[in-house]
Amino acid sequence: MIRKSLQHYSELNAVQFVTFRTRDSVDEYLQRINNNNELSTSEKQMKIDEYCDQLDRGCYLNANVITIIMDFLRQLEPEHYNLHAVSIMPNHIHLLFQQTIELKVIMQKIKGTTARLVNQHLSRQGSLWERGYFDKAIRDEQHFKLVYDYIKNNAVKAKLDDVPKRFYGIYD
Repeated sequence: MIRKSLQHYSELNAVQFVTFRTRDSVDEYLQRINNNNELSTSEKQMKIDEYCDQLDRGCYLNANVITIIMDFLRQLEPEHYNLHAVSIMPNHIHLLFQQTIELKVIMQKIKGTTARLVNQHLSRQGSLWERGYFDKAIRDEQHFKLVYDYIKNNAVKAKLDDVPKRFYGIYD
């Protein structure tokens, strides 16, 4: 079964690259990039990621929060997906998984539950995550490797001091 809704592609057993950000990390600059029709989706995503890696705003995903989120993401296997890789950056998350149910159901579960868990842990209230998310279906083995390596090296590239805690991958 194939469904396309509001620019999110969902097909059972498809491998998906998904990125979502904390609500507080999104500002005017990111909105301008998103609205720039001269850039491809991939170019937009790269510019946004580079910018977010340098931001202090919305950086709730540190210390014990990383473990809370990572544990929850791993618990969703295999009912929701088969997780291939995850990188938890201070203000955004990259996922690579093979979906076993509808993508929107996966994302509602991830964002809803992690928002509740993180807010509870940090004694905060309100929306944690930006409303939407970026998703891209993986086309072939070369694309899979490129995305996997990108996720694996994201925290390294940002020069974070807790890289091993931030990354999970089935090949590492």
